Amino acid sequence: MEVPRLGHSISSPTSPCETMVKNLSLEAIQLCEREGNKSQDSGIAEMEELPVPQNIKINNITCDSFKISWDMDPKSKERITHYFIDLNKKENKNSNKFKHKDVPTKLVAKAVPLPMTVRGHWFLSPRTEYTVAVQTASKQSDGDYAVSEWSEIIEFCTADYSPVHLTQLLEKAEVIAGRMLKFSLFYRNQHKEYFDEARVQQGNKMMPSVKDNSGSHGSPISGKLEGIFFSCNTEFNTGKAPQDSPYGRYRFEVQAEVLFNQKTNLYFGDLYCMYTAYHYVILVLAPSGSPGDEFCKQRLPQLNIADNKFLTCTEEKDGRLVFHHAQDVILEVIYTDPLDLSLGTVAEISGHQLRSLSTVNAKKDPSCKICNISVGR
Repeated sequence: MEVPRLGHSISSPTSPCETMVKNLSLEAIQLCEREGNKSQDSGIAEMEELPVPQNIKINNITCDSFKISWDMDPKSKERITHYFIDLNKKENKNSNKFKHKDVPTKLVAKAVPLPMTVRGHWFLSPRTEYTVAVQTASKQSDGDYAVSEWSEIIEFCTADYSPVHLTQLLEKAEVIAGRMLKFSLFYRNQHKEYFDEARVQQGNKMMPSVKDNSGSHGSPISGKLEGIFFSCNTEFNTGKAPQDSPYGRYRFEVQAEVLFNQKTNLYFGDLYCMYTAYHYVILVLAPSGSPGDEFCKQRLPQLNIADNKFLTCTEEKDGRLVFHHAQDVILEVIYTDPLDLSLGTVAEISGHQLRSLSTVNAKKDPSCKICNISVGR
């Protein structure tokens, strides 16, 4: 059911928090700022007879939408013309009230059958905790509104990007990937202590760890997927890995076929930038049937290892495997299994440690038109 757009602005009583709504088109929701309390607001009259929404339920939560429903006295339904929904980021609950708010707090919608769908990337972000409360309202002949008391406050958290959203990011990344360059090694830079610990305390193995929160805020792998970060980008003029690194002066190098072969699945994980001209693409290499592979199958777009725009493994007639990487993006490759140091070599690099280029917990530029999509950042 399409809800008609409200024709004039409304000021509404102070409300506790956030909510959901069904089949509300973008035009059906008017965003209003909350100011003051009931006694201070103009244009709204109290009417105790209007029912207070009870037993609020929120479900079908995505990264930028949710459904909301509640129980009401059926005798009063005919008198209800609108719903006021107060939606707030939970993290801002105790923030300075004079601070600029990046999320509108009041949604006003014409009454429609419940449950209702609330959808909008301009006020809902992925992986974000919200609070919500609801009022019922009756529009009077003079244009004022009679309102109920606010409902109880309900909390919920929006979801990660779905595979559909990640496919949109994937398509954007394909446009900027550039031509493919041949490479033969994956490499990982760390401090000497990291490799010493792997040898002594971890059975000579590098162990997967949980991915940090760098990249898109809605990424389903941040804080969840376990893996080991590798690089593979080479310098176009030498064909070799760069000698500088943000992560440490010691580098583990391993032949590409050890990590990437016919028994490995490849997934697209993310596209982001850090307020710079160059962009990062996160890819996941998961041995087929491994826990990491099962995790990615449910959440990430899978790529054809021999035919994609970022990282390929093709077999020559003589059986040799040949590897290529995209030139115009920086690839961050996550390998999801433990890896024995004996499969490669560790040596000190001759270049510098450029800490300023580190992407650890890097925040994505929300204003970049190249790497953002039309859902919460």
